Amino acid sequence: MTRTRLVAAILSSAIALAFFLVPGVASAQAKVGVVDVQRAVASTEDGLRAQATLKKLFDSRQQELNKKQTDLQRQREDLDKQAKVLPKDALTKRVDEWQKQMMELQAIFLEYNKELEKKQKELTDPVFEKVLAIIKRIATTENIDVVLDKATVAYVRTDLDLTDKAIQLYNSGNGAPTAPAPAKKP
Repeated sequence: MTRTRLVAAILSSAIALAFFLVPGVASAQAKVGVVDVQRAVASTEDGLRAQATLKKLFDSRQQELNKKQTDLQRQREDLDKQAKVLPKDALTKRVDEWQKQMMELQAIFLEYNKELEKKQKELTDPVFEKVLAIIKRIATTENIDVVLDKATVAYVRTDLDLTDKAIQLYNSGNGAPTAPAPAKKP
């Protein structure tokens, strides 16, 4: 470690230590909460309905894709069987047609995926926004200074987890956004 870095490290450590030793700063600890936002959105009644709708849409699209893929697989097997008896020109033409159909299937697959992503966003964004408003309301009413997404935290005590409370408020209908609470006085 160079001398400049050593001095900088010692100086920054001393400043951090001073903040903890100063009485005013030490008593003003931040209150923290954690929410598993993804689970909260997925576990609400609206989130569960959205998942069911998406599953129905996905299943119907998947059946269509499976049928087309099975047909193409059967065509490929037929081509392989006829490869030795068909003239080269005819075989080339059929292989080209098969490849074109395969590319069309891949394009349909991509189109379906985009459609599903769009539908998922359409169905879950309102739920997500409402869950965030509920989290903000919980934080405000319980004087929580910081709420972190559980996905970004390596460890958290269970008593700091607000996920179940947010889900219950959402499902009870009591989580509707209200006017912001007055600012906390220092």
